[in-house]
Amino acid sequence: MSTQLKAAEEAAPPKKSKKMLIMIIGAVLLLAGGGGGSYYMFAPAGPKPAPVAGVVVPLDPITVNLTDGHFLKIGLALQATADAGATAPDGSIAKDLIIAQFSNKSVAELSSDKAREKQKQALLKKIEKAYTVADVEMVMDIYFTEFVMQ
Repeated sequence: MSTQLKAAEEAAPPKKSKKMLIMIIGAVLLLAGGGGGSYYMFAPAGPKPAPVAGVVVPLDPITVNLTDGHFLKIGLALQATADAGATAPDGSIAKDLIIAQFSNKSVAELSSDKAREKQKQALLKKIEKAYTVADVEMVMDIYFTEFVMQ
């Protein structure tokens, strides 16, 4: 019987050592942990926090030519963010964007509240983009202080 037992042991594949199995499991755990750690390290931090209001910067009113000989006198104030710091944003960029946004519009395009709000939101997007430096928003809102068409 002992010869049969010896023959069965020789025919069976050799057993892997526990040491090798532990090393493989350890390597897999390290790789999985490193992958998960790098995901949390480089993943976005979540939604961007809402900006905190800073100073309000009033701009001098300007007059813009509309179609058919009409004009628009528009005054605007910029709501700066606290991230803008103590210095108020320069209004010259905003004035240029106002002229580009409202020039050659008709009185009918600007007469209703809905139309003015639509133009205001479009202008706000342009101003926010123009006043963003190194992913820091300097302006968070705009306010019409004058809006007179003739």
